[in-house]
Amino acid sequence: MRIVVAPDSFKECASAADVAAAIADGVRRAAPAAEIVAVPMADGGEGTVDALVAATGGTRVECPVAGPLGDPVTAAYGLLGDGATAVIEMAAASGLALVPVERRDPCRATTRGTGELIRDALDRGVDAIVIGIGGSATNDGGAGMAQALGYSLLDSAGNELPPGGAALARLARIDASARHPRLAPCRIQVACDVTNPLCGPHGASYVYGPQKGAAPEAAAELDAALARLATVVAEQLGTDVRDLPGAGAAGGLGAGLVAFAGGELRSGVELVAEACGLDEAIRDAALVITGEGALDGQSAHGKTPVGVARIARQYGVPVVALAGALGAGYKSLYASGINAAFSICDGPMPLDRAVREAPRLLREAAEAAVRLWLAAEGRHA
Repeated sequence: MRIVVAPDSFKECASAADVAAAIADGVRRAAPAAEIVAVPMADGGEGTVDALVAATGGTRVECPVAGPLGDPVTAAYGLLGDGATAVIEMAAASGLALVPVERRDPCRATTRGTGELIRDALDRGVDAIVIGIGGSATNDGGAGMAQALGYSLLDSAGNELPPGGAALARLARIDASARHPRLAPCRIQVACDVTNPLCGPHGASYVYGPQKGAAPEAAAELDAALARLATVVAEQLGTDVRDLPGAGAAGGLGAGLVAFAGGELRSGVELVAEACGLDEAIRDAALVITGEGALDGQSAHGKTPVGVARIARQYGVPVVALAGALGAGYKSLYASGINAAFSICDGPMPLDRAVREAPRLLREAAEAAVRLWLAAEGRHA
């Protein structure tokens, strides 16, 4: 009897690997003879590197890169257990959390550091890269990333554009002659769970620019600059990214990865599941246990538990979800393949206590859920 444990992290509480370990302990208490397969998961956002490194027996690589405003930062990415795949979170190098509120300026912020992580991975000889692009401080359409990978973005006088999205209004020519030689043969998959286009009222600048510090005038300036980027990219690289769903993700980095790196925009959960071998693990399972910090009606939009449940449903495997909190609309997730959802809290408690006692709460909730499932199935531990 195989039971697969495939949770996301509980944000600001426990990593996906720690959550999976605690749930596995609880499963073991209820079903000591079961084969327990732990597959720590993520949805392409924060925690993706840690989840994939843990699931594949990979390693973390630290790399000094340029932060969003050019200040040096040390960012980490993962090399998976196959030795041929890198996994990168753009937020580690170009994330909003790296910039104090008073310094946030998407007109100047750059994705160069993300490009430097990609370059380092290419220099190590990887054949594939998975990139999660949530949480950016940038709005440069991936221009800084492209420059780090050897592209020259030039104005009408032949001068290299400075960092930041605003400068793209002066883009006249793209020179790819010095592009990194390993970029073209490398398969780049982009974890992207938003559908915003690059430009327009639903694009990167107007929708996400304000949270990065863009006033209305700046958002309009940035939108026009990204439109200029899209025009030049279409004319000179032959790729139309202006209205591509997901192109507006991470300040247009979605578009940049497609245009400059041949990237494929994909569901984050699907990407992580594929890299972790989750489909194979679930195929012959009797039960799947997943979870995340909070489950609610929004969890249907690209979150880990529903992604796991969709795979399990293909094989008729029941799914139990554990969460720190069950929010409004969580019952709607039953239509997505989650058979039952439980809060791990065993009574009213303040948040700090729930965080502190999360390992115990996860163990006990998992044990109770498996005992109930065993009884309902007429199985013996």
